[in-house]
Parts: sequence; structure tokens; C-alpha cells
Amino acid sequence: MGADTVNEQRPWIGRPVRRREDPRFIRGEARFVADLVMPRMAHAVFVRSPHGHAVLGEVDASRALAIPGVLGAFTAADFAGRLRPLPPNVLEGVTVAAVPHPPLATGRVRYVGEPVAVVLAETAEAAADAADQIMVEYTPLPAVVDPQAALHGAPPLHGEAPDNVILRWSRAGGDAASAFADAATTVRQSFRIPRLAAAPIEGRGAVAAYDPGTDLLTVWCSMQDPHRPLQHLSRILGRPDDRIRVIVPDVGGAFGSKGGLPMEIAVLADLAIRLRRPLRWIEGRRDNLLGSYQGRGMDADVEMALDRDGRILAVRARLVADLGAYLLPSTPVPPITSGMLLVGTYAIPHASVEVIGVATNKVPTGPYRGAGRPEAAYLIERMVDLASQETGIDPVELRRRNIIPPDRFPYKTPLGFTYDSGNYAGALDRVCELIDYPRVRREQQVARAGGRLRGVGVALYVERAGSQLWESAAVAVAPSGRVVVRTGSNPHGQGHETTFAQIAADLLQVDPGTVTVEHGDSAIVPRGVGTFGSRSTTIGGSALVVTLEKIRTKAEAIAAHLLEAAPGDIEWSGGRLHVRGAPQRSVAFREVAAAAYQPARLPRGLEMGLEASGIFSLPGPVFPFGAYGAVVEVDPDTGTVNLVQLAAVDDAGRIVNPLLAEGQVIGAVIQGLGQVFSEVFVYGDDGQALTASFADYALLRAADAPAVHSEFQETLSPFNPLGAKGIGEAGTIAAPPAVANAVMDALAPLGIRHVDFPFTAARIWEVIRNRAR
Repeated sequence: MGADTVNEQRPWIGRPVRRREDPRFIRGEARFVADLVMPRMAHAVFVRSPHGHAVLGEVDASRALAIPGVLGAFTAADFAGRLRPLPPNVLEGVTVAAVPHPPLATGRVRYVGEPVAVVLAETAEAAADAADQIMVEYTPLPAVVDPQAALHGAPPLHGEAPDNVILRWSRAGGDAASAFADAATTVRQSFRIPRLAAAPIEGRGAVAAYDPGTDLLTVWCSMQDPHRPLQHLSRILGRPDDRIRVIVPDVGGAFGSKGGLPMEIAVLADLAIRLRRPLRWIEGRRDNLLGSYQGRGMDADVEMALDRDGRILAVRARLVADLGAYLLPSTPVPPITSGMLLVGTYAIPHASVEVIGVATNKVPTGPYRGAGRPEAAYLIERMVDLASQETGIDPVELRRRNIIPPDRFPYKTPLGFTYDSGNYAGALDRVCELIDYPRVRREQQVARAGGRLRGVGVALYVERAGSQLWESAAVAVAPSGRVVVRTGSNPHGQGHETTFAQIAADLLQVDPGTVTVEHGDSAIVPRGVGTFGSRSTTIGGSALVVTLEKIRTKAEAIAAHLLEAAPGDIEWSGGRLHVRGAPQRSVAFREVAAAAYQPARLPRGLEMGLEASGIFSLPGPVFPFGAYGAVVEVDPDTGTVNLVQLAAVDDAGRIVNPLLAEGQVIGAVIQGLGQVFSEVFVYGDDGQALTASFADYALLRAADAPAVHSEFQETLSPFNPLGAKGIGEAGTIAAPPAVANAVMDALAPLGIRHVDFPFTAARIWEVIRNRAR
């Protein structure tokens, strides 16, 4: 079924329906991992390294074991030969060192917060008290926290990587060297993108229980889906995946940080099998900030070459990614994605990118909302604005000269991505209308004449969505006509129960209230991928469409039999199936559902029931895009940046629920602005985490949230039946470069060319003061 054929009347797809799952959260009726209580359940607390880098010596648990209620204390030696390493995902052209994260530290600790031992007790309080009594012998070593120092002379953190390089990747298309040699203008800039913490409302946690009678391990965990944890546990434990069941209950946010299995859950699962009693681990906020993988963290040197007319000929970049102490399965994904997307929305014929991932004494990195796309958009969009300054061409005009026109899609970039569809010029034009670009430029001149620092910035973005190109779904229609949808995509705040119910209601012409959406249990949906990278509607929704089409086909066969017509003559209208040209000869869908379970009312040879399952595979990623515009004013006396105006135009293909999509945009924008104005995870020279609480790690507050004007365009993807592309990452990708360009535009009269994030008042004030000297 093509992208333009999904129920042209669209009674439910496209409606701004309120989230049906909200009431249970508002009333406190949601069920999180920490709410799960089981008979004989014991509690686990992990002992974590207080050092960034140290030799690990003797671990003395004698005082801990003397505490009443303590069941045991375990170190890496207790798991030798039982837990297998989990290597990083295999990506084309990527070379990685063999430095997977150990379940518990062995020989050396390499970041503050690395798990060293685990204590089990009858109560969480006793486990915490016992963990405090574990005596660990450490011999501190020099820490490596600067990725540049890691590359240039710092002691190696792993014998497998004597140069501290644990990842390499490069790609080139065209002839960048010749393009730079022939260029009329070249621009170069170095950038430092800081590390960020995902900081979900709910930290990580799990309950593991083992049934020896059935040899079944069941793990309830706060993760983004059940499927990746199941596969990771299968590999680590060496257990068949059909002897593991993973259940993901309600989840209090993830933002990418709950995609890969924490080593703590693997340890918990192994101990649950050995002790044959349920075990629970719930981390606190400090442990989450210390031990949950972080996002971003990149140094970049970028060059751009342009001809005399302002056409971008080439880009070159060297990206140094601060990957932390070990490689998790998903650690390589963000920096490689940054490299692949470095040409952005522009028709740049030549490009060359090198990515170097280095080891430092920090927690490892992984996907955080955007997972490499925010870095790429920030780098290319800042470079376009710098090129605008260098050439004297207005930044909007420079973008118009270089964006990929609509008639060139599908478009293959020099770095190897094939963009499926797009109207980048339309998004740019619309965002300029929303901020009234000519007017704000005139107002800027008046403000500058009065000594005020006002700036205007725009940014385009394109992102890759639809990672891991398949997903599963199943549908069962009861005799009553109620519909049960089972999906491999799992929500952690996105509203899947509403969105997927709308898709089912649309195709079956029923009320969404009659649709139940089930997810998060590997016993219900045994094969699937999950929710990350803006893939759920695009791939999970398309898997549901494919499955619903099977239901429709069978329903038409049953209706044709009941109406004594040919299946090809059956049409749908208003929840009824009727004979083409004779609408009075009809039967309600619920009557068809009832007949499906009555063999006497079925056509000869048709199997009883109205159930189907399906898998949808994309031929390649899809590429959402958009344009953002910002107006700011900087107070030169305090360095405070006032965000006067922010507009967002996003094109995610077909939008199933505009209300939820807008919520995704606004939430993502606020996360992006956190990176712009306040968030940075800081390590001291000794590897100590200096921002391991919310007193130090500065999340934006509700009072900091600006007004955001959000609009959508719909350029359908030809790669899936919904024509969808995904919207979950957009604001974190495009808001930072738009605001950064506006701030740098405001500071331009002072001769300030570039400032790295975050734009705290103190940092901006210091830059202005130094320029004034």
C-alpha cells in the first residue's frame, strides 16, 4: 500500500487526540519497576568506585556481612566464567578496540561510579548500610579527562588501545582537496560540544526472578523496550532467549539512556538464578548521574569551501569523540551518525570526515535524544553562519543558494545517505515568515543603533530516523468487535497507546476507545526492536498497518460471504462493510468479528478467528527535516541571553496525532535549550564528577521555558505506507544551532565570532568583558 493510500478520509489519523494513558499517571495508578513487590524479594545495592582511575586491590566485605539481613556480597571474581562480554554493535567501516564494559570492575577502575561490588540484603536499607561497610583498596592513578590529552601523550587506559583510540571511522565523497584548492572562500572553526546527562525522572532499575521449575528467568526493568535487553541478557548469560522473559512496565522517561542493558541488570539476573529468589535494584539520583551513560561530548575541527557565488563546494571535518572508559553496544552510533550527516540539508558535492573515538576516565557515552544528529546540525549550521559573515551574504540567502531542491529527491549525499524526500526551501521560507525575518532584521538595526545586542538566527536540519529497519505487530479482534493491538514499539512518554489506537481505529473504522494497545512484554510480542531514534510511528506504525491490512482482507472475505457478494466488491464506510453500488446491503464490522468465530458463518476453507501478525521493513532510513528561527537579546552588563522569539517548522511526513507531535517538539526544544544555556557534565582533573546532583547539574526549570511557535509540514516518505518519518528528536537537533546563531549574531558587533555551549550568563559576560579589554 503506498504512502498516499492510507484511508484518504483519515477519520482518526491526523486528529489531535488527547493521550488516553494520561489519567493513570495523573491519578498515581501507573506501575513502575519500583512498585513491584514479590514474596521473598531481596534488594541489591552496588558499591561504586570513588576514583576516576585506580588499581583495584582487595575488597573486604567482612563488616558488611555482619549486618543483620545481609545475604551476601559479590565482586567480579564471583562472576568469572558466568557473564560474557557485550561487544559494541557492528557498524560498516568502523574499527573498535576490544574494551567492552565489564559487569563489575576487574583489576582497575576507570571512572567514578563504576560498579565494583554488589550487596544483597533482605531490605533496601540493610543493603545500603552494608554497601557503606565494604572496604575496597584502591591505588589511585593519573586520570585522563581531556580527549585531546588522551590523544597526545596521556597514559593508555587500556592495553588494547595504547594510543587511547578505541574507535576509528572515516568517509569521503567527491574530491574535497581539489574543491578547497579551487575555492574563493574557506572558513574554519573549532568546536567543543560538552557532555550531557539524560536525567530521566525515573532512574534505572530492575527486578529479576527465576523459576527453576520452568527454567525461566523473568526480568522487569525500566528500559525503552523489552527486546534489546532480552537479546543482551541472552548473550551475557549464555541462555537461550526463549528461557528469558523481559517485561517493561510504565517508564518514567529515558531519552535514549535506557536503550542498552546496564551491567547491573546482568549481575542481578545471574544472582537471581543462583539464589533462586527475586532480587530488586533501584538506583538513586546520584548513581544515575554517575553510572548511566551520557550523551554528546565531541571536539570538532570543521572547514568549509565556497565559490565566488556563495555555493558550498566542500566540507572537511575531524571529529574527536570523548567516549569514556569503555565501549557499550551503542557507543559508536552517535559519533558515526554525526559524521554521516555533516552535509546537512545542502547540495554539497564534496565531503570528507574522520571520526576518532578516544578513551577517557568518564562514564561511557551512548545515544542521548538525537544521538549524533544534534552535533551534526550544530556544526554545519554554525559553519553556514560563519561563511555568511565571511562572504557578506545574508545567512538566509546563503542557505537558499545551497539547499537541496525538491526535484532532486531521492538525494544521495557524498557521505552515503540517501534522503528519501524533502522540501527544505518550503520549511525555510515558512520559518522566516513566522519570525517575520525582514522585520526582525530592521528592528535589529534600530536596536544596534541604540547600543543593544539583538541577534537573529536560523537553522535547518535533516536527521536519520528509522534505525534497525524492521518492526513487528499483531492484531486480534474479539467476537465483540474490540481490537487488541500488540506492538514491538514500547512507550516511555511518547503516547503510543493513543497513536497506535488511532491507526487501528482509522483502518478498521472503529472508535479508538474500542482498541487496546499492549506492549512491553517479550511474551506478548516475542520479536521486535523497540523505541528509539524516532522510529516508532514510521516502522512500528507501518508494521501495524501491514497487519491491519490482513485483518481487513479477511473481514472483507467474511462480509462477502454474509452478503452473498464477491470479496472484491466489498467497500468500507462508516464502520460498515457494504456491497459496491448497494450501500443498503451492508454488515457492521462488529458483526463480521462475531461471525469470524462461528464456523458455520464462514466461507468454506477460511480459518476461524480474526487475528493477524506482521513485520514491516524499511528499504532504508527516512529523513525528517525542518527549519527553526530564533531572536535573542543579550544584556552586556550581565551576560544574560533573553530568548525573544522561537519558531519551529518540522516535517515528519504524515503526522498521526498533531497534539502529541507538538508535545514532542516542545519537550525536545526545552532539552535542546538546556544544552544551549545551562547543561554540562563536568569532571575534575582527577576524574571526579563535579555535577553529580541537581544542585550542580543545571537542568532548565519550568520558568525557563520560552513560548514556542510550532508548525508542521507534511512531505510524505515513499518508504512506508503511512508516509511517516518521525518527530521525537527534532527540537533537540534544531533549537541549539538556531539559538547559537542568534546569540553569535547579537555579539557580532563586538567582534565575537564564536562561543561554545553552554551560554551561561557568566560565560557570555566573561567573553564580552575580555573583548572590551
